[in-house]
Amino acid sequence: MLLNFWLPAGLPLIFIYFFLRPRLKLLKFKDDNKSFGFQFLAVLIIAIPTIIAQEYLITATGKLTSIKTISEIQKHEKTKYYTLQKFYIDKENIGVLNTSDVSGKHNESFNMQIYVAMPILETAKDTSKSECNFWLGKEYSSQISNRLSSDEKQIRFKQFAKESEEEFKRTDFTQFTYLELVGNTEDHDNFNEAIEQNTKYDFINPILLKAHTEQFRNRNGKKIQWFLGTSIGGPLIWLIILSFIKFQPKRRKNLKAEKKTAFESLKETFIFFIPKEGFYITPILININILVFIIMVFSGFGFFSFKGKDLLEWGANFRPLVTNGQGWRLLTSVFLHGGIIHLFNNMIGLWFIGILLEKYLGTKKYLLSYLATGIIASLASIWWNEATVSVGASGAIFGLSGLFLALIIFKAFENDINKIFLNLILGYIGINLIMGLLIPGIDNAAHIGGLVSGFIIGFLLSDSIRAKE
Repeated sequence: MLLNFWLPAGLPLIFIYFFLRPRLKLLKFKDDNKSFGFQFLAVLIIAIPTIIAQEYLITATGKLTSIKTISEIQKHEKTKYYTLQKFYIDKENIGVLNTSDVSGKHNESFNMQIYVAMPILETAKDTSKSECNFWLGKEYSSQISNRLSSDEKQIRFKQFAKESEEEFKRTDFTQFTYLELVGNTEDHDNFNEAIEQNTKYDFINPILLKAHTEQFRNRNGKKIQWFLGTSIGGPLIWLIILSFIKFQPKRRKNLKAEKKTAFESLKETFIFFIPKEGFYITPILININILVFIIMVFSGFGFFSFKGKDLLEWGANFRPLVTNGQGWRLLTSVFLHGGIIHLFNNMIGLWFIGILLEKYLGTKKYLLSYLATGIIASLASIWWNEATVSVGASGAIFGLSGLFLALIIFKAFENDINKIFLNLILGYIGINLIMGLLIPGIDNAAHIGGLVSGFIIGFLLSDSIRAKE
């Protein structure tokens, strides 16, 4: 997703922001929302043909290699596609992986997947051998509502597994026109786990393939037509819309006078990443969280979501492991996130509370409060959840929110400031707690643990903050 979607969509944003956005100020828009919509349209016009072109290159440039037996793959230069003449698919000694995850803006979908890996041999006689390095992959998937109870999900998964098994038995996997080598994707990792579940064959660096039944020449579909259509049609539509917007030549002189250097614009854009007096620790914490996420992404663990087992390897909170002597997970889990949306939401919350609170606490007290409430939130999570993998900075963010709430209630600030901040903090806490009750997958135990511990710390610090003020 990072290479195929986010980079093609993200790089145009940089071009639009620094090159096109200042020039759009010469146009007369009725409101800023229309200007933003115009910029967003420009991003789509650049990104969509780029994404289609990438997909076309992936399928169009793959070479088709004809081999007689499956073992000949290792004798040829590795290519993406193969035709195979002599082979035997062993449907009896397969490897199967059952897995699931959640998706959607609010984790509203529960996705069920079954990955089946079948040994590819030269002849049926080769089933007497104990090693197989060539496997055919087949994925079965289905989606249900994540709001169903755990028992209902189990029933639905059993039903899905039974239907998949029946379909597997009916399918003749020898009827394919060509095979595709599976690249370094999340599917490849899941198929590898499926291969490990087989009880008959040993393997060393297994080669995984997928079967296709359509003609090889049809593999590109209509990508080239879509590429040409979006490349020509998108800019044409943009120019037609542009012709209806009035130009303001008088603004050119004002813009030249207001023009900022590229460095100044960049600095303003990423100001919340840069430590400064009164806002020093918060940017550092944001940068650490983002850096850990980026390292996990480039390590191949995912982007929109990470698997529980990968998060555990990186230090996620999990009661059986913490009680078994791995207490450091109470802290490391605070710097891990389950995916890009989880990270984004928490970093916005951290930035918000940091802007309000850090200047009053000072760097040392602020950092110690963040770490302490984060650890206490992790303790609350494992106390409440027997076997849940928990990650995220939200417990510590709730801790800082509870701390700030205590300072307001015990009147550490002037009355006018108290009223403004009280509404902001109560709104933030209330909305997030309600979301935690309504949306599955949110660890409200950690939120409440952080909130209560932060409130206590805020009560203890209120006198010293009041004296400063």
